[in-house]
Amino acid sequence: MALNNSYDARLVQQETAVGAGVQVLLLVLIGTAIGMGPAGWLTGLAFAIATWAVLSRALHRSRLRSFGAANRVTLGRATLVGGVTALVADSFQDSPPVSLFVGLTAVALILDGVDGKVARRTGTSTPLGARFDMEVDAFLILVLSVYVSMAMGPWVLLIGGMRYVFVAAARVRPWLTAPLPPSTARKTVAALQGVLLLTAGAALLPHMVNVGVVVLALGLLVWSFGRDVVWLWRTSRVETAPAAPEVRRELVAS
Repeated sequence: MALNNSYDARLVQQETAVGAGVQVLLLVLIGTAIGMGPAGWLTGLAFAIATWAVLSRALHRSRLRSFGAANRVTLGRATLVGGVTALVADSFQDSPPVSLFVGLTAVALILDGVDGKVARRTGTSTPLGARFDMEVDAFLILVLSVYVSMAMGPWVLLIGGMRYVFVAAARVRPWLTAPLPPSTARKTVAALQGVLLLTAGAALLPHMVNVGVVVLALGLLVWSFGRDVVWLWRTSRVETAPAAPEVRRELVAS
């Protein structure tokens, strides 16, 4: 049995190595097509190495016997996000082709709804898969907010940084780590962030319209986070409130 577990572990780890290899291949294709500069190459390679290292460690700790089809979809989406990250880093020196930037981002956003469906249909939903999916989403939003901020100002970074500020705050306020109830509104707002930022980043609309689109994205995100924080705070207050003293009824002999 020990040999089988070791063999399964190696197979799972090979998936992450393949993902890193595909990431490098995508960078080569992008670099060849647009003549990507050192910033894009270094950032893309750093993303590939970091993804491989973090995911490999998480897989080792979770002891999954199979990587799973849903995680493969998420890994493919992470590869696309790595390409978008390289393009954004390269854009500090030269603007990337809009069609390539929009194409990679759009496919990554579309696949966001695929991995969850695959996990549910195959019965392979795991906490690691959900966390992997969430981290890829959050990083893509961060990268898109960096790109849009170059045209609109640093205030746009509030969109990409809000989730990371929430995670940092949870280390100081543990009540923020309590599980939240399922919410269609929360999922909708999260999905809209990428679409709205991509719309503004494509710069196909007038500048003021794009600003309005980003303001809408930020407003929705503040509302969503604010609602969840209030719910978590109220829940923590209820759980930590002292219990009412028990009323003792003495039996009186008749």
